[in-house]
Amino acid sequence: MTEISDAAKKVPMMFRAQTDGRCQLQRITRNDESDVERWTDEWIDRAHPVPQAATQTDRPKNVRTKTYTLSWRFVTNGGQDDGIIRPVIGAFGLPYYPGSSMKGVFRRVCTPEQADRYCGKKLSGGDFEPGLLRFHGGYPTDDRWQEGLVDIVHPQQDWQVKSDRKKGGAFALISLYKPTLRFGISSTKPEQTDWTEVWELWEQAIERGLGCRVCAGYGQPNELQGQQLYRCYLKGQGAAPKLLDGEGEFRPNLFRASIRGHALRIFGGLCEADKADELVQTLFGGVKGSGTVGLLAMNFRDTHLQINEYGDRSYAVPAYQVEGQLNWLLTRELPPLQHEALTKLLKNLTRFAMLLGGFGKSWRRVDHRIFYPEYYEGTRSKALIGCHWQWTGVSLLNDSRVRKLDRVTPFIDETRETARAWMQLQGVRATNRYATQWREAWHPDKVAVWGRLAEDDEDSEAIAWFHGPYRRAIREARIPKGSIYKTSVTGEVSREVSLVGRLWHRMFPVVRLVRNPDNPNRPQPKKTRQFLELLTFFPNGTRESDAFLEFLESEPRGFQRLWGDDL
Repeated sequence: MTEISDAAKKVPMMFRAQTDGRCQLQRITRNDESDVERWTDEWIDRAHPVPQAATQTDRPKNVRTKTYTLSWRFVTNGGQDDGIIRPVIGAFGLPYYPGSSMKGVFRRVCTPEQADRYCGKKLSGGDFEPGLLRFHGGYPTDDRWQEGLVDIVHPQQDWQVKSDRKKGGAFALISLYKPTLRFGISSTKPEQTDWTEVWELWEQAIERGLGCRVCAGYGQPNELQGQQLYRCYLKGQGAAPKLLDGEGEFRPNLFRASIRGHALRIFGGLCEADKADELVQTLFGGVKGSGTVGLLAMNFRDTHLQINEYGDRSYAVPAYQVEGQLNWLLTRELPPLQHEALTKLLKNLTRFAMLLGGFGKSWRRVDHRIFYPEYYEGTRSKALIGCHWQWTGVSLLNDSRVRKLDRVTPFIDETRETARAWMQLQGVRATNRYATQWREAWHPDKVAVWGRLAEDDEDSEAIAWFHGPYRRAIREARIPKGSIYKTSVTGEVSREVSLVGRLWHRMFPVVRLVRNPDNPNRPQPKKTRQFLELLTFFPNGTRESDAFLEFLESEPRGFQRLWGDDL
């Protein structure tokens, strides 16, 4: 018998135990090939091409099929490997959505009578009567499912909202990028089956999302609308996250992450920390305790998406430009009062995010390419900083409600009131015992907002404060130089330090309402060159923080306090 040297290392990753030294799919390594990359390469190499597999797994003639394209990523948990979410793998190595899962989501949208007829029912005595339908699962229609399989999840909620210390890092999962799937259903009595009703029910089921992480935008179909709670239209640009292969990807779940974070901040300023966590978990879902399926699911459909590389040498990063429709969906029915209160809350949370910050990487800073182009003069060997978002389409009228500085204060108060109203319906009372230990709890004793009117994109006063002194030293008056550069106020990102700043800077585009000649009773929005330049500051008592707070109180360059008590 021939002895094979290093035989253990020749075992495919798919058949190795999830343990150190053998295979750890969740662990991401930057210098060497990660186990998850080798795992997917080996999988793709052995999987049959879809056309070849289709001829060998030809469905019976009585199986009816329909095809749907998903708007972003899709993942099902095969449950085969500890600690990693990866797809169910079927015949010929193809990923698929199991028929049992199809039946489960189908049954959820049926009336009791429809569920008994199509899915089966229990009989007295413990027997079971099968339903008419058989669900055959969903398979990809082409080999594009093999592209961009390695997905990255990077939890940041605690680090962004609660604590200055970063806990944990990114980990990997495996998901299909914008797949087109063909689903099959058959009937034991085709002549007694109302196929129009069956496919209508299936489309209602798929509208709620398929697979895992549907509340974060995974598994949402392109064509269907779902039970919409709120819809808006926006566009933006910024730095795109990198996947393990170095490719950039615009990830729609950034909207959910941002708005969930703002919900946590606002609830954290109205009630105790544990109650705020519970309220947010009820809305967005979570894994605490036995786990919660959130009331809200999100879907983003881009109408324009472009990803290019920005910068050179070691600073080159992918950058996106995107425009589209953001949809918030209900995962289950609510009583009318709760439905109305949640709609108001969600509208205000989304508008709050747009007014004071943005979405995605570096959302606390404005896009330097627009508002500080001199930062890149003569070189592109500098990091891409900031993002810029604005309303578009009908949202210019419906959602761009803050058109003047004097509207900022009542809008923030209104947002807190909608949160308070939702809390009351959940049996939670507002209290002064708020989450005082959180770094960014939204309470007037914890945060303040300053603002000024900027005439155009060259009129940002505060952007230079992030890169140089906000106040020059005056030796004669014994006034020291003031700087927040690379402090806890502005944050710092390097190989040695990762510190999230406590200062948000936003250039919010001003939209005016003008007379509509076609309908005098309904004004129309008009974009202007002006911006509301807004600073949101969570002081932390350091020397740099106190000095900058004192500087802001002097109303420099036209900034005035818009919200928050004396800190």
